[in-house]
Formats: sequence, structure tokens, C-alpha cells
Amino acid sequence: MDIKEEIKILLLKEKYTITEIAAEMAKITGKHYTQASLSHKLKRDTLRVSEYKLILDILGYELRVARKVR
Repeated sequence: MDIKEEIKILLLKEKYTITEIAAEMAKITGKHYTQASLSHKLKRDTLRVSEYKLILDILGYELRVARKVR
């Protein structure tokens, strides 16, 4: 599963829209985010890790790194 699919699933699960996430991101960062710009970043796979972490934070999740079990 890629990040785009993960975000879509979490948006549905938490009852958020991309428009709401973009508005919240803009409010938190002071940068210009819109539904279109966020959708394009997801489509082109150009979402920054910091933006991904911010989306997860808004939705109430966190990004963790764990060592693979071999």
C-alpha cells in the first residue's frame, strides 16, 4: 500500500476530507495548501515526509520506524 492509499483510508476512517486537511495544514503552517495542491502532491508522489507527518498528526496518528523482524 502506498502513502496515497493510506491517507485515503485514514481520511475515511476519521471522517475528514482532503479539503479539511488542507485547510488545517494551512492554518498550522501558514503555508498555502488547497484540496487541489494536496491532491496533486499525492498523485505525483511528491508529498514531503514533514507534510505526511502533519497529516497523520491532524488525524490523530503518528509515524513510527521499527526494525524488521527477520
